[in-house]
Amino acid sequence: MARRLRSSTVVLGGMGVLAAVITSCGSEPDKRCVDPLTRDKLPSYECKSGKGSYYYGGSSKNGKVEGGSFDKSAVDRGGFGCSGTGGG
Repeated sequence: MARRLRSSTVVLGGMGVLAAVITSCGSEPDKRCVDPLTRDKLPSYECKSGKGSYYYGGSSKNGKVEGGSFDKSAVDRGGFGCSGTGGG
């Protein structure tokens, strides 16, 4: 005997998926404060004081960043169904 889903259950489940897609597309990329010349990670207050710059995306290994960009709009935000071409 097949079990039937109520239409309200299907609608609510679909809305949950839609909400997850919308919020994942609008999420900010990871950012770190870095020395722009050496790419060494710095405390966040160094960026607020102007001594460091924010580095978006990428990864950190042994205190240095790689694979990202100082240009926020150049970093793919990822997420299901996102094109990564949105403005920033």
